[in-house]
Amino acid sequence: MALEPIKWKSKIVLVKEEVDYGVDPVPTGGANAMLLTNVTLQPMEGQDVNRNLERAFMGAQEEVPVGLYMVLSGSSELVGSGETGVAPAWSPLMRACGVAEVVTPDDAPGDGTVEYSPVSTGHESVAVHFHIGPNCYVMLGARGSAEISVNALGIPVAAWTITGLFTVPSVQARPTVDLSAFETPQVASKANTPVFTIDAISFAMRNFSLNLGCDVQARMLVGVERIVIVDKAETISTQIEAVPFSTYNPVQRSLSPAPRQPIVLQHGTAAGRRVKIAAARAVQRRFTGGTENQGVEEWPLTFSPLPDAGDDQWKITLT
Repeated sequence: MALEPIKWKSKIVLVKEEVDYGVDPVPTGGANAMLLTNVTLQPMEGQDVNRNLERAFMGAQEEVPVGLYMVLSGSSELVGSGETGVAPAWSPLMRACGVAEVVTPDDAPGDGTVEYSPVSTGHESVAVHFHIGPNCYVMLGARGSAEISVNALGIPVAAWTITGLFTVPSVQARPTVDLSAFETPQVASKANTPVFTIDAISFAMRNFSLNLGCDVQARMLVGVERIVIVDKAETISTQIEAVPFSTYNPVQRSLSPAPRQPIVLQHGTAAGRRVKIAAARAVQRRFTGGTENQGVEEWPLTFSPLPDAGDDQWKITLT
């Protein structure tokens, strides 16, 4: 009798912070399930070493896979927990991207916050359990990067790329999943995204992204295997309606010495669901020219958010 096929939609992703690096904290479907879109798993990234044997005949050579690691990709909807001062369910993924989380609980109703900002040391790691049908892939010591996008008439998302240590998959019991901690998002629009400014100037915006730019590397040595974030180079990209140069001159602003200018985006209208993305010292990169959309000139702009005292080049605040 033929086995039942494994349904692609049977995917379950569990993510939990590790206490000790590379030691499985055993995430559960109740507290650690992730609500994601566009999920993919690359279970055996790495290299192949050819034996290159000298033989008296032709034929294929054996290749040995080495330096193996795993990569999980997927997106979370960018919305708070629904309560001020309570971290969202996607918090472990953000913290795995070299990011610190600071939770300020409510002293009075509605005044709590959750803040995310980059850190250069003390990077956290997570374990990922990826279930599909009866099969389970386990990724340990995982760290990653993310790109946060807020596009007009679209659902704001954080797209994660998480890299972890390789383990051999096995058949495991499927967990019972509770996704009730994930809130329903609002689309980006004039009503739902009330603030978008560059240097305190309001613009009509088509799209916006903050790429955390983490350089994630698998470091495989004799005696140690780990995933490390070795550097960061964040970028902010946006496309806005063109304005008179007297209001904002993208050519002048990209010339050295380029001004350090704040960028602020606020999305969401209800307490516990509002997201603010801010970069205090963004430098505009070289202006590449305008483009046309619906017969209107638009400007694609790219910025480098710069640190000042350090680890302060951007901040995400949930209120």
